[in-house]
Amino acid sequence: MSLHRRWRRLRAAATGAVLTGLLAAGCGDSNGGGGSSDALVVFTGQSGAYQANFNPYSPTKIEGPGSIFEPLFFYNVAAATDPVPRLGTEFSFNEDGTVLSIMLREGVKWSDGEDFSADDVAFTFDMLKENQAINTIGFDAVTEVVDAAHLTVTFDEPAFMDAPQLLGKTWIVPEHIWSGIDDPSTDTMRDPVGTGPYLLDDFKPQAFTLASNPTYWDGEPAVRSVRYLALSGNQGGVDALAAGQIDWMTGPVPDIANIEEAYPGYGAITVPLNQMVLGACASIELGCEGPQTDPGVRRAIYYAINRTQLNELAFQNTASDVSPGFALPERDASVLSERLEDRISPMEPDLDRVAALLEGAGWERGGDGFYAKDGERLSLAVGVVGGWTDYITALQTLTQQLEDAGIELTVAQASWNEITEARGRGDFQLQIDSLTPGPSPDPFYLYQNFFHGENTAPVGETANPNWARYDNPEVNAAIDELARLDPADAEARQPQFDTIQTRIEQDMPYIPILTGGTTSEFNTAKFDGWPTEEDLYAVPAVWSSPDQSQVFMNLTPARR
Repeated sequence: MSLHRRWRRLRAAATGAVLTGLLAAGCGDSNGGGGSSDALVVFTGQSGAYQANFNPYSPTKIEGPGSIFEPLFFYNVAAATDPVPRLGTEFSFNEDGTVLSIMLREGVKWSDGEDFSADDVAFTFDMLKENQAINTIGFDAVTEVVDAAHLTVTFDEPAFMDAPQLLGKTWIVPEHIWSGIDDPSTDTMRDPVGTGPYLLDDFKPQAFTLASNPTYWDGEPAVRSVRYLALSGNQGGVDALAAGQIDWMTGPVPDIANIEEAYPGYGAITVPLNQMVLGACASIELGCEGPQTDPGVRRAIYYAINRTQLNELAFQNTASDVSPGFALPERDASVLSERLEDRISPMEPDLDRVAALLEGAGWERGGDGFYAKDGERLSLAVGVVGGWTDYITALQTLTQQLEDAGIELTVAQASWNEITEARGRGDFQLQIDSLTPGPSPDPFYLYQNFFHGENTAPVGETANPNWARYDNPEVNAAIDELARLDPADAEARQPQFDTIQTRIEQDMPYIPILTGGTTSEFNTAKFDGWPTEEDLYAVPAVWSSPDQSQVFMNLTPARR
């Protein structure tokens, strides 16, 4: 789920602006401190009562990854930095990338007092391999324990690019408990035992609390308590923030550009991560139908967009530059190809370019102002989830922009389930959404997920995650070659990035709009140590795991 997407889904479900009885009963203190004493009070967007589930591998978990259950290393997708050791201390591959050697931290204990060792890591890896329901990374390697603090993982093929998922997104669990669990994908784990910086302290449907782990291997965190609230939805979160009753939330709020004046004692940060697109059902060969299957039409739409106006009207100017090569302009600057026609998408429309592209593809502009071919107007339908107000506003703005360029756009709102089902089976022309980053700050994962032909399917069959149904042998081969290369070998990798980026710029199965900014608001009067633009040590979204745990551990109560 994208960094924007979770918030938008909750906005669609919001039913009112009344805070829950927990807040009404006065959990916030009178001076706007986000709750009593030094507790960190957070709102993840939870609308309605919590259901206790702290299984890090369950799709319905409410917390646990990073805070209770740790990865071996922390990968920061917001910045190109080295992995941060957690339960692991160092790792290395052999020369051909088929054997991964992992060294572990010694002296770590599970929260029930049992010793942590390489046996727990090997058990966790084998558990993934044996349970497809939780093996979302397709792990199929052989793990061998060398000693209590050392193990190896042997792959059939070079696996350099598998490391961030295995090391950074696999939550290590205690063998002495989980070996007795029949189905690790469905157990709700109401009394979790982990190695992490926090323990489950108290649970109620309207709120639950994590307490700092006094025996944590890196020392007990300075923030002794983290309290998660369930509110009435988007407006409930905004009201609670304005009342000083929560300390951290992620999502849009009114007057976001003037956060410090509008919400005294609070600060905010916007992180560009998710690249917003008009995704097309693009492939005629795979069964797509409609004008959007013509690359000339897709590129004409790209040049018709007034991104400056769109950012102002739909996104409160929180969005930023996007590249048609789909490498993040700032984070991935070192691999952004010099061979791109546009390294950065133009912010202003180029209607002359639109006309040249469409006329070159056989379209003629009629007296009604719209282009047509063979008697059919250039008209496209675009789907959007109802309630996703920023995207709806964006499409309303785009409708007028494209009309000025001679292209008719019809907006169709539907439920989340309807949109995703239509996307999966290819029953759409265009949809607005975001392409999300992978487990580490490397565009390889976005290319692999959304542009590789092995991740798509013909119309009528489920295509996920490559829902544009894009399948280009040249791009596939370049992605496959990147998967085999050591990510430290920049010289060998760049030609593959050049191939991918220049090819997808011309084919444009996903039409780039802007890079979406994920904005988080936090209580700077009560806590020090929040992520900043100068020190973006984690994605500062309260629901991003394990980033949230890195923030918890970095905060200290402010003593002013």
